[in-house]
Amino acid sequence: MASSDLNSPIVAELEAAYHWKTAQFFVTKRPWLDLYGVRVSPVAAFGSVSNTASSLDPALIHRALPDELLHEIFARLPSYHLGKAACVCRKWRYAIRNPIFWRIACLKAWQLSGVVYNYQILHSKYDGSWRKMWLSRPRVRTDGIYVSRNTYIRAGIAEWRVSNPVHLVCYYRYIKFYPSGRFLYKNSSQKLKDVAKIMNFRASKAECIYRGQYTLSDDKVEAALLYPGLRPTVLRIRLRLRGTTAGANNRMDLVSLVTSGVNDNEANHEEDMLDVVEGWQDDETHNPDVPAVSHSRGLTPFVFVPFEEVETSVVNLPVDKMDFFVPD
Repeated sequence: MASSDLNSPIVAELEAAYHWKTAQFFVTKRPWLDLYGVRVSPVAAFGSVSNTASSLDPALIHRALPDELLHEIFARLPSYHLGKAACVCRKWRYAIRNPIFWRIACLKAWQLSGVVYNYQILHSKYDGSWRKMWLSRPRVRTDGIYVSRNTYIRAGIAEWRVSNPVHLVCYYRYIKFYPSGRFLYKNSSQKLKDVAKIMNFRASKAECIYRGQYTLSDDKVEAALLYPGLRPTVLRIRLRLRGTTAGANNRMDLVSLVTSGVNDNEANHEEDMLDVVEGWQDDETHNPDVPAVSHSRGLTPFVFVPFEEVETSVVNLPVDKMDFFVPD
């Protein structure tokens, strides 16, 4: 046999090895591909896993956190973060389906309705599922701030010029709800990232943050607050809740915005202003010096911004980068 016949398969093998070695520099290593084929045994509902050797979860975090400890962690987790935790893995998804977590969340979100009424709604509309009730029933969110960004054009004045300048003015309406039926309101040109730091009940009067009372009926929100001063004025707000996805409740349409005058006796009930104006007509006022005005401008829908996103939200953009903001 000739030597050339023996060298041909060797040369071919060496060339293949060389190409394989060179290809290693171009192929991205994906270590997570080694996880394919490692099956995690599905756990029973509510996160209960038996202690038999055949059902042990190979994941390290699941061996370090027993079911009892996971239950305690989820019980202390904010209600709005339960959905995010359910996306971590299969075991957490089954564990978070425990109705105890969603019952706590629902009773806290609709505490104004009372426990008895919530149980009646649960069985009559949501088939006894607390989780279904949480996703389908409208509610105001308390883990952030609702923001309405409004802009309008104002003509300026310039001397010794043929044309006058035009200014684009931007201002915001801020509402922060509390589960107790109270809310905070601020109308300002300050950015969201600055207002979020002072939006609390300890804010001074110089911050122009007013407190009011609200009620929720289905997807309708009725709210009222008092502007103190020499001529006290009540602000009545009607809102409609909606969401971009199921259970989001991240939009509120401003149905009406009415200001009216109140007398001195009614001005003393600042904390119960919603009860004072109950049954009032839109054109009703109790102070002849302050007529009732139904505002038709500045009715841009409210957008919900969680506390962890107040610094990075697009609502903070100036008018030179975002002139108009139209939420979906």
